Amino acid sequence: MRWRPTPFVVASMLWHAVAVVLLLWQTSWWPWLLGGVVFNHLLLMMQGLWPRSTWLGANLRRLPDEAAARGEVAITIDDGPDELVTPLVLQVLASHGAKATFFCIGECAQRHPDLCRAIVAAGHEVGNHGQRHPLNLSLLGLGGLRREVGEGLSTLTQLTGRQPRFYRAVAGLRNPLLDPVLQQLGLHLASWTRRGFDTRTGDADVVLKRLVKGLAAGDVLLLHDGHAARTASGEPVILAVLPRLLAELSRRQLKTVTLSEECKLP
Repeated sequence: MRWRPTPFVVASMLWHAVAVVLLLWQTSWWPWLLGGVVFNHLLLMMQGLWPRSTWLGANLRRLPDEAAARGEVAITIDDGPDELVTPLVLQVLASHGAKATFFCIGECAQRHPDLCRAIVAAGHEVGNHGQRHPLNLSLLGLGGLRREVGEGLSTLTQLTGRQPRFYRAVAGLRNPLLDPVLQQLGLHLASWTRRGFDTRTGDADVVLKRLVKGLAAGDVLLLHDGHAARTASGEPVILAVLPRLLAELSRRQLKTVTLSEECKLP
C-alpha cells in the first residue's frame, strides 16, 4: 500500500522545512526556530507513547460500528505462543466457543510452530507482534523497523500458511516511521480499547475489573499468554481471568470475533 501520512505528520514535515528556510533567511531567529522544532518533536514523542493515538497513522482501537451493533467484541492475546500457557488458553476458548486474535512473537512461534498451527486450526487468528519483541522498538529507525516487523510477518506466514493482517507494537509504543513500514508490508496497526495489565498484576479480580469496567460492544480487549503475571498460587493470571471474562461476555450477550473477521480490509 502507498503511504499516506496523517495531517499531523504532514504538518510536522512542513514545519521542519519552513524552519530551515527561515533559519537561512534570518539566522538570528535560531533560538525560536529550535524551540519550535523541539516542541514538535515532543509532540511526536507523546503520540508515540500513547498506544491509542491515531495522529501518527491509522490505528484500530475498536471494532467497526457494524460489529458493535451486532454485539461483538474482540479478545486479543499477546506475547505468545507459550508452550505451557497457550494450550490451556486454547482449551478455555474452545470450552466457551469463543474466538480470539493471538499476536505472536516470531521467535516464540519458531520454537513452538505446532502451537501457531493449532491456533489457526481452532479458528482463531494470528497477528504479527514482531520477530524479537524488542523493548526499544519505538527507538528503531526505518531499517530496524522493517527488519523487526518484516521478519515477524515472514515467520508467521511460513508457519501458519496465512499472512497476518494486523500488527501490534510492543507495549503499543512506536514512532512516526512505523506507519510507512506497515503500509509497505500491507499490515494494519491494532491497539485496544481496554487492557488488564496482566503482565504486571497477578490479582485476577483486579485484572478482570479493568477489563469489564465500561465494557461495551465493539471493544478490543488485551490479555497476555506470554509474559503473564502469576497469581498468588503461581497460576498464569490469564487462566484465572479468561473463564470469568468469557462468562461475563456471555451474560451481557456479547459475542467474540477475530479482528479480520469484522474489519473489512482493502
